[in-house]
Amino acid sequence: MGKRQEQVDESRRRVLDAARALLRDGGSYTAFTVDAVARRADVARATVYYQFGSKTGLLEAVCDDIAEIGQMSGLADAFANPDPAAALREFIAVFGRFWAADRTVMRRLRALAALDPDVEAVIAARDARRRQGLAALVGRLDTAAQDRAVRVLHALTSFETYDLLAGADGDLADAAPLVADLAFAAVGLG
Repeated sequence: MGKRQEQVDESRRRVLDAARALLRDGGSYTAFTVDAVARRADVARATVYYQFGSKTGLLEAVCDDIAEIGQMSGLADAFANPDPAAALREFIAVFGRFWAADRTVMRRLRALAALDPDVEAVIAARDARRRQGLAALVGRLDTAAQDRAVRVLHALTSFETYDLLAGADGDLADAAPLVADLAFAAVGLG
């Protein structure tokens, strides 16, 4: 049983690596298909469906894989921090690491979201969770315009903001202090 599980895990890893490589390679937005990922991973198409259920499931797993690499588990510390300003700063730093984990794939996924409904559904759901997290943090701040603060912070913590502020060759995680400064100014924190 252990040997079989190792094979399943190794196959899953190959599929995730192949999906990220296919996204990284660019090309036509129609090139990212379950068939193309299966060919790249050297597995049967049925294997991809068995392990991920659908193209959307595969995309979710790719995002989860990047989240693990980008240490998104650090969000728990941000939400546990009793100081609302420190919690927000930590939230921003975690997203800096996450966005930086695979910048090219992130850029590609977000661009594909405009063209592919499957990708758009995954990205929209993840953005909604980021917005919910920000709403929870803003609820702890002493600010009258909470809805506005959430909208502004949602924009500031987007991949696009970090990507732009980091510059073409910069590390997105290094943009986090600037994002934090902008966020604090936007919500009136010192």
